Amino acid sequence: MSDRLSGKTVLVTGAGSGIGRATALLAAREGARVVVSDIAAEGGEETVGLIRTSGGEALFAQADVSEAAEVEALMERTVEAYGRLDCAVNNAGIEGALAPTAEYPDEIWEKVLRTNLTGVYLCMKHEIPRMLENGGSIVNVASILGLVGFANAPAYTAAKHGVVGLTKVAALEYSARGVRVNALCPAFIETPMVLERGVEAGTHPEVRRQLEELHPIGRMGRPEEVAEAAVWLCSDAASFVTGHAMTADGGYVAR
Repeated sequence: MSDRLSGKTVLVTGAGSGIGRATALLAAREGARVVVSDIAAEGGEETVGLIRTSGGEALFAQADVSEAAEVEALMERTVEAYGRLDCAVNNAGIEGALAPTAEYPDEIWEKVLRTNLTGVYLCMKHEIPRMLENGGSIVNVASILGLVGFANAPAYTAAKHGVVGLTKVAALEYSARGVRVNALCPAFIETPMVLERGVEAGTHPEVRRQLEELHPIGRMGRPEEVAEAAVWLCSDAASFVTGHAMTADGGYVAR
C-alpha cells in the first residue's frame, strides 16, 4: 500500500464495476477512505468487499446520480461517515443506443444526457461546497468522445463534450479557492459497457479487432490503467493541474 491519498476521503460514483471499481480499489490501496457509490447495490457492495478484504476502508452508498435528492443524500452520507470530502471521481454513466442522429430515440437521448451530463453537474454542485473549506480535487470521467465525434453515438458524444466543457468552467470558478477540477478521457476500455453492452466487443471478435485497430497502441485499455490516471489527478502530485482534459487513450485522438 502506498500513501498518495493517505488520510483523504474519496468518493467514486459508478464504482460497481469497470473504471469506477478499479479507481476505488486503487484509491484504497493508496490510503484513502473510499465511498463507493453505484445505482446497482450488488456491484457496489462487491467493490466494498474487495477493498475491505485487502485491508482498506470503504462503505457503499447507493445513488442514482441523475436524481438531485439522491446526490445530495450521497454527499451527506459521505461527510457524516468520514467528516469531509477531499476527492471525487464522477464516473457514473451509461452507454445509450447506437443510431444515427436523425433516427435517435428521444427517450434514450434524454436518459443519456440526464445521467452522463446532468449527473456530473449535480455531483459537482454538491461536492464543491464540501471541498471549499479544506480544498479538494474533482475528476470527471468523460471520454475520447468528449474530444472527437463518433458516428451513431450522438447522445453519448454530446454528453461527454458537455462534461469537458463543464469541467473547464468549474476549474475557472474554483481553482483559486482550492478545488481543482479535471476531466479524464478514456478510449475504449475493457469494461462491461464495452465488452457486454454497447458495441458488445466481448462477444463479437471482429468488432473487438476493429476497436483495437483504432488505437495506435494496438489494443484497448484496461480499467486499472485509467484508474492510475484518475488517482494521479486526485493526488497532490497533480497540484498544478486543473481545467485539463487528460486522455488515457492509447493514442486514439493523436490520429
